[in-house]
Amino acid sequence: MSVQFDTLPNGFRVVTEPMEGLESASIGIWVTAGGRHETEAQNGIAHFLEHMAFKGTTRRSALEIAEAIEDVGGYINAYTSREVTAYYARVLRADVALALDVISDIVLNPVFDPAEIEIERGVILQEIGQALDTPDDVVFDWLQEAAFPDQPMGRTILGPEARVKGFSRDDLAGFVQSHYGPERMILAAAGAVDHDEIMRLAEVAFGGLTRGTDAKVLPAGFASGERREIRNGLEQVHFTLGLESPSYRDDDIYVAQVYGNALGGGMSSRLFQEVREKRGLCYSIFAQTGAYSDTGMTTIYAGTSAEQIGDLADITVAELRRATEDMSEPEVARARVQMKAGLLMGLESPSSRAERLARLVAIWNRVPPLAETVAKIDAVTVDAVCDFAANLIMPGKAAMAVYGPADRAPHLDAIRDRLAG
Repeated sequence: MSVQFDTLPNGFRVVTEPMEGLESASIGIWVTAGGRHETEAQNGIAHFLEHMAFKGTTRRSALEIAEAIEDVGGYINAYTSREVTAYYARVLRADVALALDVISDIVLNPVFDPAEIEIERGVILQEIGQALDTPDDVVFDWLQEAAFPDQPMGRTILGPEARVKGFSRDDLAGFVQSHYGPERMILAAAGAVDHDEIMRLAEVAFGGLTRGTDAKVLPAGFASGERREIRNGLEQVHFTLGLESPSYRDDDIYVAQVYGNALGGGMSSRLFQEVREKRGLCYSIFAQTGAYSDTGMTTIYAGTSAEQIGDLADITVAELRRATEDMSEPEVARARVQMKAGLLMGLESPSSRAERLARLVAIWNRVPPLAETVAKIDAVTVDAVCDFAANLIMPGKAAMAVYGPADRAPHLDAIRDRLAG
């Protein structure tokens, strides 16, 4: 089986990958319109729009949308990120056409009923409140804000409460008009699918759309910033440190991801062993490397007590510095294998595979062969990881957010000075 990729005359892209032996399929529309495509006044509207897609169309009520998929045993959902909004479903082979019909309906024909807008506004405000009550979630939003201040990339996906309270039907319709052109949509399907049939259905549903205008996206600029929220009623200090990393389009992304795995990607990683296993300073600690179209961030997170936050920060900085000199071949080999295993295991799921197809098309406008990706992972060397680690901790490229009883937490300037040595 192989990936097939086609583009309709209006720019709408279709990518499919049949998976032999499966009786189910995952199919969805990925729109390259997320949080970073909003103006400051629109912050949160992409997410609001995602919610409203399920609240009724010109053809179906909210209940009928749910029933159409669930009556055949399927599943439908959506999410908003900083760069895309996705609407997707998982169904059996016989119901692929139905799933695409429902998804195209909610994307193309939302009615934005004023009564439903008010109901969903309340739901989203509850979601914001829930996030604010979850320290190990909200601290990542604050880290993003510290790393990308005063720019779309640094704003929350959910948006501030005051903005969400003010969005109108015209605001929602205007965002769709500006950002939901066919050239910004990708239909991805994997599993029990037939490419020619998907293309026929896509032509019927999306072929008549008129290409939109290119929306300008402000380039992201990583900055060194700090956000510190003292909350003495919490049991733990939630500590996050962000370091500027490569974008998806940079070949160094593979080095960055191998480094992130070796530093804090699992139980055998340096941070887990040094901070938790040897010293018992925390329950949870990890490092991960995230990427966007034009930038990225390696993030370290840990939660610890007010008394131990200083020690935890000191050891974290020491490990960041040590990684520039003595990363070993067994560590790098283990991290490479972890990356490949994660990639290949994910490909056993049609949902993961469809999402991967959409993401690669959004980045490259093609789907690189799996062997090409694996070869780039295998090509990462110890020297490359050590060089990356050294560049990562250069002065001026760190951001930090802490939340909780954090009076004893070091400030970012002190951490940067120690990183610089």
